[in-house]
Amino acid sequence: MLALYLLVFTFAIPVACDRCPQVCVCDNLRNFVTCAKKNLSEVPSFMPQYTEKLNLQGNYLKVIESRAFISTPYLTHLNLYKCSIETIQEGAFRSLGRLLYLNLGYNSIRYIYQESFDGLSSLLHLNLEKNHIEEIRPGAFNQLGFLNNLNIGNNFLVYLPDMLFQGLIQLNVLCLSNNMINIISYESFAALPNLKKLSLDHNELQFFPTDALSRLSGLIKLELGWNPMTVIPEEAIQMTSLKQLYMNNMALQEISFKAFEKSRQISFIDISNNQISTIQPLAGVKQLKYLNLTGNRIPCDCQIRQFKEWVDSSKVKVDLFCFGPDHFHRDHLDSLRAIDLKCGQFPVETYNILTATEKTPEKKKCPLNCNCKSDVKHVTCDNKLLRQIPQGFPIDTILIDLRRNKFDVIPKGSFLDMKNVVSLHLQHCDIRELQPGAFLGMKNLVYLYLSNNQISDLNSDVFQGASKLEYLFLDHNNFVKVPKEMFVFLPNILSLHMEHNSVTSLSDMTGAEKLRWLYLTGNNINSVRPSAFRNMKSLEKLYLDDNRLNEVPSHALKGLPMLSELRLSKNPIKNIGNGAFLPISRSLQHLYLNDMGLLKVSNRAFIGLGPHIKSLFIENNKLEVLPDMKSFSGLEVINLSNNPFRCDCHLKHLHRWINGLNIKVGATCAVPNHMKGQKVRNALFSTCEEQTSDEKNKKQE
Repeated sequence: MLALYLLVFTFAIPVACDRCPQVCVCDNLRNFVTCAKKNLSEVPSFMPQYTEKLNLQGNYLKVIESRAFISTPYLTHLNLYKCSIETIQEGAFRSLGRLLYLNLGYNSIRYIYQESFDGLSSLLHLNLEKNHIEEIRPGAFNQLGFLNNLNIGNNFLVYLPDMLFQGLIQLNVLCLSNNMINIISYESFAALPNLKKLSLDHNELQFFPTDALSRLSGLIKLELGWNPMTVIPEEAIQMTSLKQLYMNNMALQEISFKAFEKSRQISFIDISNNQISTIQPLAGVKQLKYLNLTGNRIPCDCQIRQFKEWVDSSKVKVDLFCFGPDHFHRDHLDSLRAIDLKCGQFPVETYNILTATEKTPEKKKCPLNCNCKSDVKHVTCDNKLLRQIPQGFPIDTILIDLRRNKFDVIPKGSFLDMKNVVSLHLQHCDIRELQPGAFLGMKNLVYLYLSNNQISDLNSDVFQGASKLEYLFLDHNNFVKVPKEMFVFLPNILSLHMEHNSVTSLSDMTGAEKLRWLYLTGNNINSVRPSAFRNMKSLEKLYLDDNRLNEVPSHALKGLPMLSELRLSKNPIKNIGNGAFLPISRSLQHLYLNDMGLLKVSNRAFIGLGPHIKSLFIENNKLEVLPDMKSFSGLEVINLSNNPFRCDCHLKHLHRWINGLNIKVGATCAVPNHMKGQKVRNALFSTCEEQTSDEKNKKQE
């Protein structure tokens, strides 16, 4: 009787827990439940307990509430594709410790918070493509230690901060394609030791991010196509395991023959559809098997004879169709002999005339001297000696590249019909004046590059009509001050680059309430008014390095509750006083005090700073001692090298603190002479203990 009772009880429990929601289909044999496209506005509160695969695709969930999946702890696959999700509450997935696959693609998520993925300790695959992600908070991936594949493509990321992917130690594949990334911090990829494939194509990178990518020692495949880079300098690619590199459909005009010298395993390079006109034999690529140069403007003449000889001797397969001269036009390089590549008989103009007669009908819609790429909606008019802004751009253009022309003035209404343009490049154009209304009509402009011009002032009306502008590059111009009220028509500005101008002082920056990143490196700033950053409550990064400050602008730092990175390097600051960083002590994570000639750091200079600080740079100064550092318990990076530390009893506390760290510090002794050159970590301070004991004995007597 007891056995029968137990048998009935055992089968009764699953019956109670295995109710199938009315709108769903449940397959209890395969532990699969599908509720796809059922107009659900919330996750069903009950379903079979032993469900392993749950498909909620195509519903209208908007918010994934905390503990939404508490009734399905055995889930391994969860599909939330196209569910109009905007918010993931803290703890939404906390009961899903067995989940392997999570699809959140094609939703409306804007922010990934630190707690968004709590509980997903077994997750292998995470899809976040086609959302509206603007920001991923630090620590968001900390619990995803087994994740293999992460897709964040087709979002709105523009900046990758240090240690963004911390915790993803097993990640093999990372997709960041089709974002708006133009800044990658040095340690963005520092925590990805097993990454094999990285996709950064279709972004806004202007320069090859050598420092950041060199941290990826195990990377095999890198996709960088469709970024507006023009030059790949020597030793730019420094990834020892890299085998496949894609740099197609960019704006490349020059690639150094030493660019790949430190990536000796590389076997495949795609540089198709760029603007390269000549190429040399590549150094250090003994494993190279294939090089794609199709779609460039390389004539088969004497200038590439040496390259052809190298190709033949190294047996590299090269796809290159001759741009000219006439008798070689469109011939494949393989069909030619090096001895036949000659100069002097066929003028370059011949190539241009020949090409012009073969343009497609679509090309005729493009402004003269410009190259319109309909597939990516980019227009390039780079280095054409233009003196006026061209007209007649395709109406659906999203990127216009006008670099290296001679405009002098950008008149009002120069881009009236360009309502779809997101990115406008006007670097190196000798621009002296931007007239009010210069960007009228550019209502979707997000990136504006005005670097390396001759601009010295701006009227606030210049940006009228470009209210969505978020990233403004004014570096390497002639500004002596930050233009007053320049933010009036820029309510959404997030990032301002004014590096390497001649700004001497900072006063109120009215209207910059949303500004997150302010770059003022390499100016002549010697004073900062206490109200300079008033109301800039969203500011996260402040670069004041390489200026003429002689003290930490502590009063001006008040009212910056979000500031996480402060750079004061290369300022003539000799002394850091007590409480210098107290106004930002709760938010500051990265502090740069290197190369300043620092002589003294007061005992209470770092008061308030502690576990929040992740990186601290004090190298290349003149410090003999440092105050107590024991509050810095969360450091991930610290550099104290090239300081003349006095290794006597006054430094014993630093010695003890360094020995408790598991990171490289770089501190060495300068005096006394018998310790010179020794690491502070290894120095002997036994005499200090003896002196302390003697002092105690004397006091007792």
